[in-house]
Amino acid sequence: MLIRLAQPAELPYLQEIEVASGEPFRDVGMPEIADDAPMTLEALAEHEVWVAVGAQGVPVAFIAVGAVDGVTHVHQVSVHPSCARQGIGAALIEHVTPAGGSVTLTTFRDVPWNAPYYERLGFREVTDPSPGLAGIMREEASRGLDPARRVAMVLLPAQERA
Repeated sequence: MLIRLAQPAELPYLQEIEVASGEPFRDVGMPEIADDAPMTLEALAEHEVWVAVGAQGVPVAFIAVGAVDGVTHVHQVSVHPSCARQGIGAALIEHVTPAGGSVTLTTFRDVPWNAPYYERLGFREVTDPSPGLAGIMREEASRGLDPARRVAMVLLPAQERA
């Protein structure tokens, strides 16, 4: 699987991937998440966006990252459902993880392909979020995401993982 920077012309297609990857939330009683709008084109353009490209040369997944309090933060990772469970999301996360650095993200605590999945990749819950990470969680709550269902997580550098 080729991972490369997204091209500006691909950003609308990445929105389609995000919408499609949200559909499984209906199956866990979260239709409001499935119906949530994808990242805007402007927001995508503001982030560093990497795509995983399938056999036809078309993106099948993407990850949008930026720095939050000096740490790489995953703002969005989406894999088209037709390509799920193939390790693409993990490969994208590994691709953006700086050597010797950490990665943070926020996600749903009890959705199987969210926090439990990230735990399997080595992420751990953040008990004392940095100011920027706490701000992201406040912003999510202001958009209606239940703070009790959300969790901030960090992937520490390999040498620091227990």
